[in-house]
Amino acid sequence: MPHPSSLSPSPVTRLLPTLLLVLTVFGPISMDLYLPVLPALTIELDAATSMAQLTVTACLIGLALGQLIAGPLSDRFGRRGPLYIGVVAYIATSALCALSPSIELLIGARLVQGLAGGVGIVIAQAAGRDVYSGGALIRYYGRMTVIGGFAAIIGPLLGGQLATVTDWRGLFVFLAAIGAVILAAVALAYRETLPPHRRTKGGFTQTGGDFRTLLSNQVFTGAVLVQGFVNAALFAYLSGATYVLQGIYGLSPQQYALAFGLNSAGFMVFGYLAGRAGERWSVTGTLVVGLAMCALGALGLLASGLLALPLAAVIVSLLVMVSGVAVTTPPATTLALADYPQMAGTASSLLGMARFAFGGASAPFVGIAGAATMLPFGIVTVVSAALAVVAYTTLVTRRGAPTVIPESVPGRQLTGLETR
Repeated sequence: MPHPSSLSPSPVTRLLPTLLLVLTVFGPISMDLYLPVLPALTIELDAATSMAQLTVTACLIGLALGQLIAGPLSDRFGRRGPLYIGVVAYIATSALCALSPSIELLIGARLVQGLAGGVGIVIAQAAGRDVYSGGALIRYYGRMTVIGGFAAIIGPLLGGQLATVTDWRGLFVFLAAIGAVILAAVALAYRETLPPHRRTKGGFTQTGGDFRTLLSNQVFTGAVLVQGFVNAALFAYLSGATYVLQGIYGLSPQQYALAFGLNSAGFMVFGYLAGRAGERWSVTGTLVVGLAMCALGALGLLASGLLALPLAAVIVSLLVMVSGVAVTTPPATTLALADYPQMAGTASSLLGMARFAFGGASAPFVGIAGAATMLPFGIVTVVSAALAVVAYTTLVTRRGAPTVIPESVPGRQLTGLETR
C-alpha cells in the first residue's frame, strides 16, 4: 500500500488551507467593516456616542469569549460541528444586526456576532495544528498573520466604499452574505481534521483539567502572556493612532489612511518573514527579534510624547512596533500549540482570548488624558512591551523552549496541505 503522503490529494483537500486562512478574517472584518458608518448609525438609532461605541466593545468581548467556548468544544466533538454552528450563527446575527430597531438590540446582536466569529478564528488555529507540524506549522501561522493584516487593511477601506452605495444596515447584510459564502465553502472543502480517537473525553471536569494542564506549563503560559501583552500594544495603536496622527499632527483622513496602510503592510510583510525565519532559523530567536522591535517602537512613541518629536519619528516608531507584533505572532503561536496536539482547540482558545482581552483592556487607557497629548499612548505601549519581555524571560526562557519544532504530530497528517 502506498504511503499516504504519496497519494495525489483531491481538489477538495487542496482547498482546505485556503479555507482555514479565510476563517481568520471573521474577527477583523466584523470589527472594522462598519466603522466608517458608525456616526450615521448613532444618528439613526438616536443613540449616545458611548452607546454606539459599545457595539464595537460587545463584538470584541464576543470574539474573546467565543474562542474560549469553541476551543474546548472542538477538542471534544471535532472541528466540523462547532464550525458549522459558528458560521450559521454568524449569518443569523449579522442579519439581526441589519434589522435591529434599537441600539440595545444591536449591542446584544453584536455580542453574539462576536461569539460566532470567534469560532472561526479558534478552529483555524486548532485545525492548522491538526494537519501541520514542524516547519509547515510555523509557516502556516505566518500565513495567518499575513491574512489578519490584510483583513485589517481592507476592512475599513471596503466599508468606506460600501458606505457610498448602502447604509449601515446594508453593511451587515454584506457580512451575512460573506458568512453564507463561507458556509458553502465549509460544506465543500472542510474535512474533519480531528479524528475521533484524538478527541478529548469527558465534560466540564475534563475541560477544567485541560486548562490546568496548559496553564501549568511555563512555555505555554509565557507564550500566551507574550501574545496578550504585545496585542495590548497593538490595540492601543488601533484605538489611539487616529487621535495622535490626525488630532495632534494634523493629518487629513486620506493621509491617515496612507499611514494606516503602511503599518498594515508592515504587519503583513514581517508576519510572513517571521514564519520563514521561525522555520529556517529559530522559533525563539524570531520571537526575541519581534519583542525587541515592539520595545524599540514603543520607546520611540514614548519619546515622541515626552519630547514632541516630529511626525516622521512617530510614523517610524509605529511601523517598527506594529511590525514587531507581527514578528512575535507565528513563533508565539507555535510555541503555545506545538506540545498539545490533543487539545489544540483548548490551547487556541486561551491564546485567542488573551489577544482580545488584553487588547480590549489596554485601549481605554490611551485616551485617559484626553486627545491633546500622546503621552498615555506611549506609556501604554511601553508598559505592554515591557510586560511581554518579562513574560518571555521569566517563563519561556527559564523552561528552555525549543528553537526548532519537531516534524511530528499524533494521528494522521492530511496530504496536499503544504503552502510553499
